[in-house]
Amino acid sequence: MGLPRRCERRWRYPLKAQPHQQARLIEVQLLDTRLDQLAHARAHLPALTKLAGLDQAQVTLDRELALARTALSDVQREVDKAEADVQLVRARAARDQARLDSGTGTPKDLQALQSELVSLARRQGDLEEIELEVMERAESLEADVASLETRRSALLEELAQVRAERDAAFEVSDAEAADVTERRSALVPEVGAELLALYDKIRASVGGTGASELRQRRCGGCRLELNQVDLSRIKAAPADEVIRCEECRRILVRTAESGL
Repeated sequence: MGLPRRCERRWRYPLKAQPHQQARLIEVQLLDTRLDQLAHARAHLPALTKLAGLDQAQVTLDRELALARTALSDVQREVDKAEADVQLVRARAARDQARLDSGTGTPKDLQALQSELVSLARRQGDLEEIELEVMERAESLEADVASLETRRSALLEELAQVRAERDAAFEVSDAEAADVTERRSALVPEVGAELLALYDKIRASVGGTGASELRQRRCGGCRLELNQVDLSRIKAAPADEVIRCEECRRILVRTAESGL
């Protein structure tokens, strides 16, 4: 009866790298992890969520303000027309009254003027009611526009404040990311091109972690404990052989705490 498939796996370590290179790779991994954390934090800043809501609120408020200003402009034209209509009737009534007061004309003409003045007075009263109603609407719309403009000013102030908070957070995050990137660049030559290429390939494949330490017989990547057969093979492998976890395929770097 053959051994279980897990024990039949053939261990191949085609890649060679000195222990100090493998140790440097772990340092690179730690820096890459920090860069990932910084990128995630930068993309999920509370200020960004708040800005998205404020930006949408500004779009809605600007639309409401544009509609209110248009409505006010339309009503103001109605006010101008109503005032012009009232003024026209008043002017006509003033002329008729002046003619009537002068007594110029036949009795029939004077009687016609009196009738017209009565009609003009009724017309003026109707027009003044229309004027008053339109002016009240204009005042209401002016109040609406003023309220919306006040809200917009407050919103713009809040937007400016939150953008400043975002930019300050970006500045701190970007400064640390630049420092970490510089430190990483200084370590990369010590790792070696082949080992780094394998590491980058694994990171791209599994995401996040491409290399981890073997501690207390556990892979630091997948957290699974290695069996005794695997541990014996790793212990017997030369120090410059690059070990990979048989479960997650990440690079395993041996340490004094590996439990071998």
